[in-house]
This record gives sequence, C-alpha cells and structure tokens, in this order.
Amino acid sequence: MSGFDEDYDSRMAEAQTRARAEGRGDVVEYLSLRAANDSVRARGVEWLLDSVMAAAGELNREGAGLTLARTDSHRFRVGNSTMVGSRLTLSRGLRSLTVEAGWPRAPRDGIVRGGGLASARAAHFGDRRRDEEFLLVPSNREDARWLVVDGKGARTDLHEERLRAHVARLLD
Repeated sequence: MSGFDEDYDSRMAEAQTRARAEGRGDVVEYLSLRAANDSVRARGVEWLLDSVMAAAGELNREGAGLTLARTDSHRFRVGNSTMVGSRLTLSRGLRSLTVEAGWPRAPRDGIVRGGGLASARAAHFGDRRRDEEFLLVPSNREDARWLVVDGKGARTDLHEERLRAHVARLLD
C-alpha cells in the first residue's frame, strides 16, 4: 500500500471515530459504505494491473524483452474528473502501453461517470486508435466487474484475453 493510500485510510478511520463520538450515525453509515466501496475498487484495480503484468510476464518468458514500471498515487483525468490510483507502463523500444486505473478520492476530484466505481484506460503511445476506456461497475455475481466502454457508450465485459491482446500489440 502506498503512503497516499495509508494516509487516506487513516483519515477515513479518524473521520469514522469522530462521527461515532459525536453520535452521527448517518455519517458513520456513509463512511462505512465508502470504505466498503473503496475496498471493492482497490481489488478491481489490482486485478486489472495484475492481469496486465501477468500477460507481460508470459511474453517476457518467451523473450519479448518488455520493461515494466508502476507508479502508485498517480493522478489522471477522465473527462472533468480526476482519478487517483496506479499507472503501469510497459515498454519495448519506442512502443509503450500505459494502463491507468483509479477513482476520485476527494469531493473536488469529481465523479466516476456512468454509474461506475472506478475508471481505467489502456493507452498505446503513437497509436491512439487502439486506446480503450474501462469502467468498474457493481455486479450481482461478484464484487464488481470491468467493462470496455467504446466511443459511442456501448459496454462489453472486459476479459483477460483483451488485456493480453493490448500487451501483445507491443510486439507488432
């Protein structure tokens, strides 16, 4: 867990303690829901990044020579909102794939549009037509699931095969 995440969790716990001491059950309930959603968001982001890293690892074992760099406490814009999360960059020569995933942490950061819990994107340096946007949404079957959102707003499930295809494009 990054220092940012530890500080965030600590501040949320302090706020819950203060709300309980002041008898603010409504605030305690909100903060509990927020903490539960943040836990789902964090697991969703980790699944996404772990899946991309696993795909890169498979290709590297076959001699691809991909380099990986991860940045936590990363901020990126989605529309008018700021997401806070992680960035993973895979490189091979001049080609690179950047995967960013996160969610707004403070009210000034804005919202995740479309009923989502978190936002992400896969961006191909020099080949923007291959970029994709992802949205983490609540699911009845599991904690949450990632969807691919196309330019027209259509949504389809995001599977590991699609992430592997993004990574494999670095070898084209």
